Amino acid sequence: MPDKTFTASLFSKELPPGWKVVPAGAVLASTQYGLSEPGDAEGNIPIVGMKDIANGIVNLDNLAMIDGGADDWANFQLRRGDILLNRTNSPDLVGKVGIVLSDTQAVFASYLVRLNPNSTCIEPEFLNYWLNSPIAQRALKRLSTRGVSQANINPTEFQKHCPVPLPPLDEQRKIADILRSWDEAIEKLKGLRGTKSDQLIGLTQRLIGRGGDLPNRWELRPLSAISTRITRQNSGGDHPVMTISAKTGFLMQSDKFSRDMAGRSVERYTLLRKGEFAYNKGNSQTAPYGYIFRLDRQTALVPFVYFCFLLQEALNHEFYTHLFAAGALNHQLSRLINSGVRNDGLLNLYAHDFFSCKVPVPPADKQEKIASALTAAKREIALLDSEIEALSLQKRGLMQKLLTGEWRVSTENYREAAE
Repeated sequence: MPDKTFTASLFSKELPPGWKVVPAGAVLASTQYGLSEPGDAEGNIPIVGMKDIANGIVNLDNLAMIDGGADDWANFQLRRGDILLNRTNSPDLVGKVGIVLSDTQAVFASYLVRLNPNSTCIEPEFLNYWLNSPIAQRALKRLSTRGVSQANINPTEFQKHCPVPLPPLDEQRKIADILRSWDEAIEKLKGLRGTKSDQLIGLTQRLIGRGGDLPNRWELRPLSAISTRITRQNSGGDHPVMTISAKTGFLMQSDKFSRDMAGRSVERYTLLRKGEFAYNKGNSQTAPYGYIFRLDRQTALVPFVYFCFLLQEALNHEFYTHLFAAGALNHQLSRLINSGVRNDGLLNLYAHDFFSCKVPVPPADKQEKIASALTAAKREIALLDSEIEALSLQKRGLMQKLLTGEWRVSTENYREAAE
């Protein structure tokens, strides 16, 4: 049985009549370790890995392959309703759980465990929702044992000590139906966001060029001719220490690294003011030639290795924000970067070479129209992101209420269908 004190701490209120808490093993027909086989790009059998589990679903698209006969791995083929538990991963990711939504020829890797729910007592979708709930994830983290860089969940201990609430089957099905409807709404919003994102890429390419291939109808001028380099150092005062991420732009250094990396070197950091730009010449898969962002807060301290600048006032700064975000300088930077990446992870690029890069200077009215169109498109995506986040948070709260019995659901339709 699961530890009673621990179980009581997971459920804030007493369970309703007809509900009970059982160890995970009581609702499973069997468990099974996955296959330990090397990947093979020329293989003939798809295999699910931990990267293929996301948002409570086992994604069967774009799977890695292994080589072997179908008969050899028949016992490892996944079936609809199977649940995969990631038993070995980093401490933050161990315990990821996903359900298989359709029968497949795919097998699964050794660091995953197949959970085969006993459908006579538990609905597989209900169990999957429970294991993905914040409460169950806390339980799984508690059961994990930690090594130097990885954590592990012992399937035997999981079966003995992971608590699972067990309402009547018809109530389980109703709860699963409700939560599935929320998932479907979230997925529709994500699909719409993907469409809008693709449209933004197309619009950007039409308006300001493709991948650094700048429109030849506009005047091109060196960056040094339309901007002033910023080298001012920290002069005291309470300024946030920030860094730049290729995906999110400016963010607090402590948020990215979980601590302040600057130390005493902050005295050498560059003091940026609102509206000024910074180029991080750090190499990444997302931005192999670095990335440029504009500061949208009052001040920030950024590493002195960044190339910082202020555009001339007559230029539309919003237009150039979009231009730089689209990688407009990439072609030129790829030719200027000397010998790739240094030992400190920074690209070999001198300041005078960076500022020699040419940028388009279209007429002022063109700058404004293009900026307005791209900003409006990005705002639509941002609104969708907010909707997705809000709906996901609401679903998280709903899971807490429904899966613990704090909120009850009507099961009349299920009873009528059974009769």
